[in-house]
Amino acid sequence: MTHFLSDILRQPRELRWTLEQLTGAGAQAIDEAAAAVRQARHVYTAGIGSSWHAALDVGPMFCEAARPAYLAEASELLLFSEFPRESAVIVISRSGRSVEIVRLVRKAKASGVKVIGITNAPDGTLAREADFPIVLPVELDHFISVNTYSTLAAAAGILAQTVVGKFAAADARILSAALDEAEAAIPAWRQQMEGSAWFLPGSTVYFLGRGPSLGTAEETRLMWEEGAKSPATAMGTGVFRHGPQEMVRQGTRIGMFIAAKRMREQDLLTARDLRKLGSSVMLIGQKVPRDGGDLSIELPEVPSSWQFLIDCIPAQLAAEQQARVSGVDCDSFRLCSFVVEDEAGLLGGAAGAGAGS
Repeated sequence: MTHFLSDILRQPRELRWTLEQLTGAGAQAIDEAAAAVRQARHVYTAGIGSSWHAALDVGPMFCEAARPAYLAEASELLLFSEFPRESAVIVISRSGRSVEIVRLVRKAKASGVKVIGITNAPDGTLAREADFPIVLPVELDHFISVNTYSTLAAAAGILAQTVVGKFAAADARILSAALDEAEAAIPAWRQQMEGSAWFLPGSTVYFLGRGPSLGTAEETRLMWEEGAKSPATAMGTGVFRHGPQEMVRQGTRIGMFIAAKRMREQDLLTARDLRKLGSSVMLIGQKVPRDGGDLSIELPEVPSSWQFLIDCIPAQLAAEQQARVSGVDCDSFRLCSFVVEDEAGLLGGAAGAGAGS
């Protein structure tokens, strides 16, 4: 068993613990952070890498409640933005030590901005320097972010829904029940994938999603690159229909996350047409038709705004399966540091540049 798969299999347990923690002993930290966000005139949600995708997951929760939060990738927010008065920034980071995260926290505090830090590392800079730290000390993943991605997304979702006044212990129980069902479904999902011709080494892969699943699509793209060491891309399903579909050809692989409610039928029609054009389509969603894709993964029922909490699990299994069929090691990084602590080059800054020249 790969370390990647081992991390995926323990994920439902870590997520249930996160829900229990943040509606129990950690509820005060959530309430205090939510109060700071409510008092702010301008709210930003930021992260980098998989933590940025966690921010994308919860963006719709703010916007649908008419309390918009700017979604900003941390390095762009750091380098190309200034904070207006009475702002708050929700910073999401697994380690809390990435160079862009550390610099962003200090820039925000120097500007008088309230910093809400969501992190897995109690000893990281984010946990130590945030005005309102929300810390989830789950067991760290071997390399690829699995539990550290989904637990941070869960915490950001609980915070967002607390800000807009829509999260309670009953909601946590509903999500925990959905996680129980997802855990029970993992063996069947793996069996479907192992027998599917959708997985093909060296194939071109596009991941498409909407709303809460847009973050999952981007996270799947990252896992394809980190785990299968293979190029992939991700975008909104609506964006895909405005030009990118011109690249569709025989054998193109498409992974589509189907929303529970909005644009569901339209996206299923898009999947149908992609197959007619020669693409091989994987569908992940609630009540997806078995014949709607070349591989159709049905999710347990879960509130539509929280689908990201569940659809990330088959997406992770798919990335691990792609690594298997490609014959590559998904348990090590060839080029990337576990925590990126400088901003220069790919091979260790000046020393790396000299070695490679």
